[in-house]
Amino acid sequence: MSFQISALGHEQFAPLFRLPDDELAGHFAVRRTATTKPGFPCRVSLADADIGDRLILVNYAHQDAASPYRASHAIFVREGVEQARPAVDEVPELFRSRMLSLRAFDNDGMIVTADLCDGKQLETLLGTQLASRAVAYVHIHYAKPGCYAARADRA
Repeated sequence: MSFQISALGHEQFAPLFRLPDDELAGHFAVRRTATTKPGFPCRVSLADADIGDRLILVNYAHQDAASPYRASHAIFVREGVEQARPAVDEVPELFRSRMLSLRAFDNDGMIVTADLCDGKQLETLLGTQLASRAVAYVHIHYAKPGCYAARADRA
């Protein structure tokens, strides 16, 4: 089953970079500078930040369905980056070196299935989950911190 991974759009986060720290805190966000690579995965570029890159760490509602699985978590967003647009069946490199959690949801925002995988096997598990007619979309999470990484849909 072919899939399409989607990054978040930068426009929703751009105003945060202009706020002073006290106002940023009102958005459940803080300023950070990347100190290691890998370690600061950007949800817009779907790439690890370079050491010294400025980022915003912000609470993001990645599962806003009206269901018991409604959820938000902290994500990193780099300043001034372009939104990644992976090709159909393309897996961004930053997923390859991480343990991932895949959560497959139905149209009502309810989990149909969930699994863990090494990033090197992401295509196989996405294909399996999206092959089920019950699955509407899949959320990819970084398994260790549990943070939302990206969304995958049928291509």
